[in-house]
Amino acid sequence: MLHIYYGNGKGKTTAAIGLAVRASGACLKTAVFQFLKNGSSSEISVLKNIENIDVICCEKCSKFTFLMNDKELSAVTEEHNEMLRRAEKILIDGDVQLIVLDEFLDAYNKKLVDTELADKIIDNMISKCEVVMTGRAPSDKLIEAADYLTEMKAVKHPYNKGISARKGIEY
Repeated sequence: MLHIYYGNGKGKTTAAIGLAVRASGACLKTAVFQFLKNGSSSEISVLKNIENIDVICCEKCSKFTFLMNDKELSAVTEEHNEMLRRAEKILIDGDVQLIVLDEFLDAYNKKLVDTELADKIIDNMISKCEVVMTGRAPSDKLIEAADYLTEMKAVKHPYNKGISARKGIEY
């Protein structure tokens, strides 16, 4: 089944990571792919130590995309495409029961991934294992395909008061 956690609110990645931990507790093999994130978020060190969970991050994504030049965006796009190919190989090998594609919706919408390749792989994924996607705005096609569709809506957030993201809470 396809799970989508989307919206402008906090908690999308947290929900996806929580499901990965739950799946691991049930002895399900999980692969977590973090698009637009370089592995510096606090959950990564813990996830890498949990049996049955593999974590793959976009190491070339060291800053927000609006701060990147064309060369940096191109490098991130290539790494994202390689991550998709790796996810496809994991699927073909039948090694996982759950794939998390964190921030995938934003990478897709910003064209920081080959969308044709992504569409092909995603269609294949959904028929072979549980898939979780996070990000701000799913396409109409993904909304239609989703079995679980959860919107995280920002009603109130400390950022609006000028409070920066805090390690261990927001990242």
